[in-house]
Amino acid sequence: MNIPVFDLHCDTALALVEKEDGTLLRNKGHIDLTRAKTLAGYAQCFACFTTSWKHLPKGVTVTDVFEREMNAILAGVAQNEDLIAFAGTAREVEENRKQGKMSAILTIEGAAGFGFDPSLLETLYRAGFRISTLTWNERNPLAGSHVTGGGLTDLGREYVKEAQRLGMIVDVSHISDEAFWDIMDVTEKPIIASHSNSRAVWDCSRNLTDEMFTAICRTGGVAGLNQFAWFLGKDADLDTACDHIFHFLELDPTGKHIALGGDLDGCDRLPVGFEGVQDYPKLADRLAQRGLDEKTLLDIFWNNALGVMERCCM
Repeated sequence: MNIPVFDLHCDTALALVEKEDGTLLRNKGHIDLTRAKTLAGYAQCFACFTTSWKHLPKGVTVTDVFEREMNAILAGVAQNEDLIAFAGTAREVEENRKQGKMSAILTIEGAAGFGFDPSLLETLYRAGFRISTLTWNERNPLAGSHVTGGGLTDLGREYVKEAQRLGMIVDVSHISDEAFWDIMDVTEKPIIASHSNSRAVWDCSRNLTDEMFTAICRTGGVAGLNQFAWFLGKDADLDTACDHIFHFLELDPTGKHIALGGDLDGCDRLPVGFEGVQDYPKLADRLAQRGLDEKTLLDIFWNNALGVMERCCM
């Protein structure tokens, strides 16, 4: 079943910078435009990832890495303007699709690349960034992570408030349980977990508890299915991925709060039967074979992520 795909998270920008073995049009990773254009429609959130934990070559700063990742996607889109265009709103995503083009949305994974400074979010928003996590695997000036624990700091609260004022979606993937609930106490807009699965299906701190997923639903947000095998389950395959979606559907029978966030190009092992962006139709087929109706499939694969963008991004 070839339905449009709106994916909330990938690490293709970092892969293009670090591996230098291809371009956005064609490479050996999980995502390129040559494969993506076979889909019925495609919108991809491209994360610019930075962390203060990462060892960098001498003379290279974390800000350099952030800028190189951003420039890799800017250049890739400019070089393939017949295939893809940037989008900052849901309307622009739909307009691109009507014109036969894919959409690129810039996002932030970890705020180390700009010093965790909320005052810089407005500049980044104007540059096209529309989603931001607060952390990666480290505790930082904003919040604790799923690895370290620790709640939301005062600076983190300021960061959430400023992001939401601008129309930037706050993303709780990678955050600690404590900081998750701190964000829920202060949020005024829909919250997403761009690439997080169900902890009830696979007990992993990177996944969401049932209570967390339900809280995200109450905000009007979504959780994006992560294709990293380590977050899916033992001997993960397409059915394992489906199990996470069906569990979320038990908690959210409307199917309005589940989306895709593959973590492609950011993981070293995918479920058996899934090798890259071109295989999203295989996941749709398996879900349909297991009884999921076409309307709910279209919501999960496209409409739900688009809806959050419509509600948040100005």
